[in-house]
Amino acid sequence: MSNWTKTSWKNFPALQLPKWPDPEHHAAVMKKIAALPPLVFAGEIRSLKKDLTRAGRGEAFLLQGGDCAENFTDCTAPTVREMLKVILQMTVVLAYAGGKPVVKVGRMAGQYAKPRSSNTEIRDGVELPSYRGDMVNLPGFSPEARRPDPERVLQGYFLSACTMNILRAFTRGGYAALERVHAWNNEFVKRSPQGKSYEKLAKHIDMAIAFMRSTGLEPENIPQLNQATFYTSHEALLLNYEEAMTRNDSTSGDWYDCSAHFLWIGDRTRQLDGAHVEFFRGVKNPVGIKVGPGHDLDELVRLIDRLNPANEEGRIVLITRFGADKIADFLPGLTTRIKREGSHVVWSCDPMHGNTYTSKSGLKTRNFDRIMDEIRSFFEIHWNTGTVPGGVHFEMTGMNVTECTGGGQKITDQGLLENYDTSCDPRLNAEQSLELAFLIAEMLR
Repeated sequence: MSNWTKTSWKNFPALQLPKWPDPEHHAAVMKKIAALPPLVFAGEIRSLKKDLTRAGRGEAFLLQGGDCAENFTDCTAPTVREMLKVILQMTVVLAYAGGKPVVKVGRMAGQYAKPRSSNTEIRDGVELPSYRGDMVNLPGFSPEARRPDPERVLQGYFLSACTMNILRAFTRGGYAALERVHAWNNEFVKRSPQGKSYEKLAKHIDMAIAFMRSTGLEPENIPQLNQATFYTSHEALLLNYEEAMTRNDSTSGDWYDCSAHFLWIGDRTRQLDGAHVEFFRGVKNPVGIKVGPGHDLDELVRLIDRLNPANEEGRIVLITRFGADKIADFLPGLTTRIKREGSHVVWSCDPMHGNTYTSKSGLKTRNFDRIMDEIRSFFEIHWNTGTVPGGVHFEMTGMNVTECTGGGQKITDQGLLENYDTSCDPRLNAEQSLELAFLIAEMLR
């Protein structure tokens, strides 16, 4: 690592970076951000790495979920609370069924930038820069809206800080208490047609809580049952921002990207000779790598070696995104090769991106049953190859949107029109997410 600095990425080709109209203005904003406090801390990042080490060994399970792309307007206490609430509800179900701790990671507090397949968008003969997320520009189709503005990066930092503040307050202030979260799950079981099929598991959790009380253990007085450890993550695209948020830890001397606990590199930015890989080989955060059908096995092995030359556990999370129809064609060969190489990785399934289609109503959507099919295949393939299905990574919201078809609510293509609210990709709503947790719980058991 002697030839790495937090600015050495600038010597490599960088994809998916906006073209800032005023570079001096952009540089001044980055300098301002570099002087602001970190959003997360090195000790928290090291704790996540330990938790991911356990997930890679099968001693814990990684649950990573949240918005496809956060919007500035959604940075409100109710929106953050409802997202956290669903993830906590899923955690209780998965932890009880699997008999192991759940590592909770939100796609929150910084998921404000998005990759694009094209730098520009054309409508009615008019060509403008593509919308790259609220941290860069606006979705409205006008020259003013699409003009990249570095002040939005600064605004994204402050809104991320607000979200972190809310998350820390909720997870430490009793909102995440076991009995409270389980009471929400019982409400779901009672009111939802699909929830009734999970009544047996809910009753088992009731019995476990009652047993603890009968032995004199009061859950509200036990920190592990009254609080929650919650980590944040986002796809790291804006390297100038990530550089500005990278700090040297005074206790270890290592560099940490303090914009989030966990960061991932997408399919479009994981080139071996690219700027994103160069940047992330030098920071100590756990790093996710998205792997789709277009991957090259030899190149992926080299990429893992580049990012994790010491083969440390908890450092690399491979997030596979093949689709229900293709996972059997790609995952067995991938797991077999990585296992043969002896690489320490955490295997996580993204069942969302490979199952996207355009509905008859013209809206981009995903079908719940296909999402579940890919997760089932993910578990079965790992069991067959002797590797560990370590977690899931999905896009969801705590709101009652209608963006994904199917599930217990039986949302149809036409039903998507009722409350289709995403500015990016379709998300599972709160009830679909919880239903997914109960179904995964059956496999964990």
